[in-house]
Amino acid sequence: MRYKEYNRNAFVEYAQKWALSRNPQYYNFDTVGGDCTSFISQCIYAGSSRMNYQKDLGWYYINGNNKSPSWSGVEFLYQFLIHNQGVGPQGIETTQNKIEIGDIAQLSFDGKKFGHSLAIIKIDNTFTLGGIKIASHTEDNVNKPISSYYFRKIRWIHIERVGS
Repeated sequence: MRYKEYNRNAFVEYAQKWALSRNPQYYNFDTVGGDCTSFISQCIYAGSSRMNYQKDLGWYYINGNNKSPSWSGVEFLYQFLIHNQGVGPQGIETTQNKIEIGDIAQLSFDGKKFGHSLAIIKIDNTFTLGGIKIASHTEDNVNKPISSYYFRKIRWIHIERVGS
């Protein structure tokens, strides 16, 4: 397998451009469960330029009716990024102090099920939630500190590389 570098700046640029609106190239999932993870997938795609077209287990978007579960599902995206050994973005679950811009946070509001994905676009200080700024859809935000969310659990996903 060959690898290419993940472009964190392209991720951030895309997130900042589209956080408060919708890219017409992608279906808006707001009325069918939320657009947060589709937006995160768009950001990751901007930084990786690779999709994984493996049916069911891959990570891809062709249109709103032809996409992988991992494109728009919180848990499916997590599972894809953590376990992907093939084409496309590959990540690891990490700790708060090891995240970088271009990484992802996922929130659990009930302490059991993770239900919201956030794009990390600015880090002033990795040791405080107020020092980590995000962009998101469903509840559209840009440069919002994670500390302004109420949640029970958080997990951090670091994108390590991109299989090509």
